[in-house]
Amino acid sequence: MAAAAAARRLCHAAAQPPPLKKLALHAPKSVEVEFADGSSFHLSAEFLRVYSPAADSKIRSIAGEKVIFGRRHVGIMSAESIGNYGVRILFDDLHKTGIFTWDYLHHLGSNKFSLSRNYIKTLRKHGLSRDPQRRK
Repeated sequence: MAAAAAARRLCHAAAQPPPLKKLALHAPKSVEVEFADGSSFHLSAEFLRVYSPAADSKIRSIAGEKVIFGRRHVGIMSAESIGNYGVRILFDDLHKTGIFTWDYLHHLGSNKFSLSRNYIKTLRKHGLSRDPQRRK
């Protein structure tokens, strides 16, 4: 019984991302995160804004799919530490309700290529663009 519990703890620990070592804000364009295992990710403002973990009124729902578009030039204005587990990023489109946990930042960095590719595919599928809509 003790061996099974130890195996579950070991399996759970292996699934946990490594602890955050460093977060550097390179406003307005990006955030750089480095983790204790040596992994390091440079995450653009657009990428972070598109994958913000918060519900947002600026998301368009198309055929049941939530799509954020027109954020190519979004910038980061500031970042605020939230406890010892995450950061709230204020974007220049005034979005500020998402809290990026260290685990979520690791997930975004580890999957940046596939997430970016899927985002572009979704935009194309719905005839949308990364560029902001022109005002009339």
